[in-house]
Order: sequence, then C-alpha cells, then structure tokens
Amino acid sequence: MKGSLQMETIASVVLKDNPLGDPRRRDLPVYLPPSYGRVRGRRYPTIYFLLGYGSSARAAVVSGPWKETVVQRLDRLIEEGRAREAVLVVVDDFTAYGGAQYMNSTATGRYEDFLADEAVAFVEDKFAVVRSAEGRALLGHSSGGFGALNVGSRRPEVFAHVAAHSPDAAFDCNFAFEFLRSVNALAAHGGSPERFAAAFRAARDKSAFPFEAVMTLAMASCYSPNARRPLGFDLPFDCRTGELIPSVWRRWLAHDPVRALPRRAAALRRLKTLWFDAGTRDEFHLHLAARRLSKALSVARVPHVHQEHGFGHRDGAARFDASLSLLSRRMAREG
Repeated sequence: MKGSLQMETIASVVLKDNPLGDPRRRDLPVYLPPSYGRVRGRRYPTIYFLLGYGSSARAAVVSGPWKETVVQRLDRLIEEGRAREAVLVVVDDFTAYGGAQYMNSTATGRYEDFLADEAVAFVEDKFAVVRSAEGRALLGHSSGGFGALNVGSRRPEVFAHVAAHSPDAAFDCNFAFEFLRSVNALAAHGGSPERFAAAFRAARDKSAFPFEAVMTLAMASCYSPNARRPLGFDLPFDCRTGELIPSVWRRWLAHDPVRALPRRAAALRRLKTLWFDAGTRDEFHLHLAARRLSKALSVARVPHVHQEHGFGHRDGAARFDASLSLLSRRMAREG
C-alpha cells in the first residue's frame, strides 16, 4: 500500500451512558494518501465511510486473502490515477443489535451527532484536511448508504457530497418481508421480543439467531424508539400475526428517504454531489427502492445521479471504484 492506515480511537462524549451500554470508545481508522505530510501546507478532502449493518470499523479495514478493503481500494485507485488523493475515515456505529443507522435515538444513542460533530471535529483537529463542507463527503453501503443519505439531507452545512450504494429506502420494498420472517423467529421465544432480545444479548455465539429478527430489533431501536417500552422501542407489527401496526409503521416511514424527501428537498439541493446506485439482483429489492428515490428526486427537481448494475446486495464491492473516484475528483475540483 502506497498510503498509510492509522488506527485512532475516539472517546465519545455523546455516546457516554448510551441506553444499550455500548462502548463510548470507538475505533476510527484513518487512511492517509501517499503524499500526506510531504507537501507543506497541503490539506486533503475527507471521505467519511459509513459501514453497513453488522459491521465494525476494525473489521472493515482488516485485509483478507481474497478481498480488498475500502482502504486498499482507494489506495489502488490513487496509484492507478483513477482517484485523487483524499483522507478516508471509517466511522463505527455498531451496537448490541448490530447498528444504529447513524441516527440519534433514545433507544440507542446519538450516533448522528457522533458522526457529524465528534468524528469530524476529531479528524480536523488532528489531520491536515479541508475544513469546510465542500471538502467532506459521506459514502456508505446498505445501512451506511441510508446513513449517508439521511445525514447528508440533515447536515448539508457539514457534508456537501453524498454517495450511497444500495441504500435502505422505500421501506416497504425490503422490511415488510423481514417482519414476517421475524414473527417466526420470535415464536421460538414465546412470541416475546423481550425474551428474544435477552437470549440474543446473553449468547456468546450469536450466529445461531435469525438475521432478520436481530436486524428488525436494530431498525426498531432507531425508527420507533419508545422509552416507556421494556426494550426502549416499539415493533411495527403484531408479533403473532405479522400485521403492521399503522401508528408505529408511520414512524418508520417518516425516516424513509423516499417519503421524507418532500420536507428535505431544499437541503438536498444544497449538496454538491448526490449519487447512488443499486444492483438489479439486489436480494432486498433495493434496486426498486433506488428507482423510486430517483423518481421522487426528479419530481422535486433535486439534481442527482442514479445508476444500476448487475450485481446483488452483497457482491457489488467493485462499485466502490466508481464512488471513490467520483467523490475524490469532485472534492478536488471544488477545492
């Protein structure tokens, strides 16, 4: 690798005493490009990489024998001349349920603030980076893609560039099926989400627990928090029949990027870059969600680029070549 990777740790203030008891000290891997520190006075744009559900920052930068990490990918693209030099920061939002969608929630903690306020301030205090929105980008896949869209639409004064791969959107495209599978998983615990959650959190080997049910708990902790409930959140469906509970489901839909677009269109128009893609073989039907999002953005006259490819949800890592190249070049031009 021509550049270098530094493993930083940030002691979060906003995540202290979070509801799930998750660590406030977070790994913050930082990639520095090849010329970093060699050119006096030079500042670099920064790409904040948001992880998908179930991922941790340290795991994201550990190289394996058969796949490229996002850090290695950017380093290669720079060497090939396909990307401009940029700092890349991997931001962790892992929780006891696997992720927090980079949102503030009374059931999980203040993960949007951790990203947009603390992580940015930490990086800009320690590294030679551009200290303006034009020099900051959000990039993510799946839940990280949702985080990029969501935070970008809420904090355009902090991040001017957004790229998302297969982002969670049009929630009825993917979550409705997961709810039905979750009902069956909860049945093994008497239909009680509290019993299921307790068993999951107590288990050393969590791989035996159905992915859909654990993910549903994680999403509910973000989209429908309720401090009066035993788990701190409401599920959006009846645990026996699987029928949607309209009042709770509406709270989920309020965060859906497609349905939230009308009230966020003005903020999205402030972005310098809004780019997203999805694969036509996406197992969670997120290519349909991306089409709906693009349609809604066009109606609202929000400039954007929507692309499709032939991969599925889990095998499209090669698409990061496109987003990393685009973001690094756009920020170099803005700078």
